[in-house]
Amino acid sequence: MIANSPDPSFWSGKRVLITGHTGFKGSWLALWLHQMGAHVHGIALPPDASAPNLYSVISCAHWMASSCFVDITHRDELQKAVDACRPEIVFHLAAQSLVRTSYESPLETISTNVLGTAHLLESLRSHDAVRAIVIVTSDKCYENRESVWSYREHDLLGGSDPYSASKAAAELITASYRRSFFQKPGAAAIASVRAGNVFGGGDWAAGRLIPDMIRTAVSGQELRLRYPHSIRPWQHVLDPLSGYIAVAERLWQEPAAHACAWNFGPPSASHCEVQDLVKLFAQSWKLPLTWGIDTGEHPAEHHQLRLDSSLAETKLGWQPRLDLTTAVEWTASWYQTFIEQPDACLALTKQQVSRYQTLPGLYRRSL
Repeated sequence: MIANSPDPSFWSGKRVLITGHTGFKGSWLALWLHQMGAHVHGIALPPDASAPNLYSVISCAHWMASSCFVDITHRDELQKAVDACRPEIVFHLAAQSLVRTSYESPLETISTNVLGTAHLLESLRSHDAVRAIVIVTSDKCYENRESVWSYREHDLLGGSDPYSASKAAAELITASYRRSFFQKPGAAAIASVRAGNVFGGGDWAAGRLIPDMIRTAVSGQELRLRYPHSIRPWQHVLDPLSGYIAVAERLWQEPAAHACAWNFGPPSASHCEVQDLVKLFAQSWKLPLTWGIDTGEHPAEHHQLRLDSSLAETKLGWQPRLDLTTAVEWTASWYQTFIEQPDACLALTKQQVSRYQTLPGLYRRSL
């Protein structure tokens, strides 16, 4: 069984490529791997200059081995960027990651999330040095039947909105490439990973709950909730990232047994309504935070979504380490630091990563 913490001795000196490294999750992952001694390369669109972004706040460009701004839907440019990195391990996070945006730009969402994934896998076929590929999709790749039961990896894929459908399609593309082109001896092992509603310091994406809370609290406005009673699997960003890292280590060590799909969801107690998370955050936040219901018209959203991570617990020894209250406290502390002393955010982000690795796993019972 894999050690509870990622193994720095494994990652030291490894050439790692992260697509989407300028995004929220990608920046956290890049820093974590860098702290363990990996040579981290990135391929992504430039960070959004219209708002703060974690990539810039923690100065990723200064300590990464390379950072290349390429659109993954541009096949030839992506191939050149991948060739320049010569990666041994790949994490694919580049995506259009917002459900609401997928209603506004469905073709862009499908192109990025489906064709972009295929472009990356195609570009990696010619690289003999690649040993492990981790494709990040979403918990929303499942056909959501509003079940009280948690979804497992063998459950039906689907999607009632362009974003969810694109992530289900990315799963199918990943599985097809694994079976068609990566079965020869020595070929890279490919896994897909699915996480819940992730939050943490450094996320400023429009339409996400925590960033919206921060913006309204700082401006003194009232937070407007679209669906306050929706139930989601909330988790701090470091929990699923620890799972992604564990999968990559196992793909390298025992490829045949781990080249499959994996869920990384929070403990049962972290499945709660949107309004309950808002109340919890307000308790940790120094600024006043008020909220009400947004009565306008909005795209439909599912009432509940739950993940079962029993497979990762059993085969990887993985468990989430941050309960919901602690995850919210760490997140509120990060944003308060950014507001009061932004130059201290890099040190705080490193500190939270280091502290996370010392924590034991939480007891978890699958629903």
